Amino acid sequence: MAKNNFRGMPGGMNQAAMMKQAQKMQQELLRMQQEQETMTYTASAGGGMVTASVNGKHELVNLEIKPEAVDPDDVEMLQDMVMAAVNEAMRTADTEAANNMSRITGGLNLGGLF
Repeated sequence: MAKNNFRGMPGGMNQAAMMKQAQKMQQELLRMQQEQETMTYTASAGGGMVTASVNGKHELVNLEIKPEAVDPDDVEMLQDMVMAAVNEAMRTADTEAANNMSRITGGLNLGGLF
């Protein structure tokens, strides 16, 4: 009878080693998440007429509107520029978070595991 050397896991990794590796990854993910929350992401719209900054918690932390962007006869355009700048800043934050997650997990999709 052949020896079963891998105990259910490729490469001989046992449950204790796997748990240790998962805990290490979880700690790294927590550290990355805390770091991400302190970062600020900025985007502009309307050729720089409106600039929005959000943090990693998706909170708007700064909004700059150039005076020439304010046209009382076209409030809708200003509203659109504000929304575009805020949404782009949020997308930038999300992309950065996804890139960091992928770097830590080696591209594995862990879903809601961590």
